[in-house]
Amino acid sequence: MRLIVHGQQAFGQSVLEKLIERGEDIVGVYVAPDKGKPDPLKVAAEEAGLPVFQPTTYKEPEVWDQMKSLSPDLCVMAFVTLFVPEEALYLPTHDSIQYHPSLLPLHRGPSAINWPIIMGRKETGLSIFWPDNGLDEGPILLQKTCMIEENDTLGTVYFDKLFPMGVDAMMESVDLVKQGNAPRIDQDHSQKTYESWCRKADVELDFTKPMQEVHNMIRGADPVPGAWTTCGGAEIQLYGSTKAESAAGAPGEIVDISSDGMVIACGDGGVNVTRVRGTEGKVAASDFAASAELSAGAKLG
Repeated sequence: MRLIVHGQQAFGQSVLEKLIERGEDIVGVYVAPDKGKPDPLKVAAEEAGLPVFQPTTYKEPEVWDQMKSLSPDLCVMAFVTLFVPEEALYLPTHDSIQYHPSLLPLHRGPSAINWPIIMGRKETGLSIFWPDNGLDEGPILLQKTCMIEENDTLGTVYFDKLFPMGVDAMMESVDLVKQGNAPRIDQDHSQKTYESWCRKADVELDFTKPMQEVHNMIRGADPVPGAWTTCGGAEIQLYGSTKAESAAGAPGEIVDISSDGMVIACGDGGVNVTRVRGTEGKVAASDFAASAELSAGAKLG
């Protein structure tokens, strides 16, 4: 098959490199417009001698004509953030397939890894689906599930689980399309959930909440956007959370500081955080406490 690869960043790069390794016929690579240094997918495509296209929109007939001129059989969409209408999605002989890091129809939207962790879910996964004009609404080709462990973070769920699983799932999906065995299973839209971007305003910590909720908030925003609170009127972000069942103190009170971290009391129990980002960047929690002259009994928030 003649493939278009459409994506960006490290995930798009890894999908492209895997397809090249397999000897696939890649006729064009579509990448998000440059913002500062070149996107890793663009760099990989240029190094492989592949034609690169970077339209600012996919809503123009000129872009559709360019894609059509490549005579593609399938478009492989690996981390695409710009809206792509059906006029472009359906140009290839076998349409387009797209990666989404959740078990659709759950967690449609752009921050689909943060929210399951923040909400305390025990599992998540990925979907390869056939996109349409809806937001993450198209039929499912395949899905893979992974557990969210007690101390997993956004970073560990993505980089250790959904990233490598996603690259492999993309390859499996391309093979299914080649074989003519690729399913198109309609989503159960009655079960849908949608969450927008997980932003700073969403992850301000409230230490009167139960320990589990605070723990989930910190790890669901670790490393971005970074769950935050205040210390002496200045904002700080907390990372590397584990639960501290026996912590006793008023909500937000620092009850212990050691080389293992800083224990903060919650509505019940507490959390131990190992890293803090303040004005001097991200440092060990014990180093932050020393520089800020904090001791047990100090209050955050």
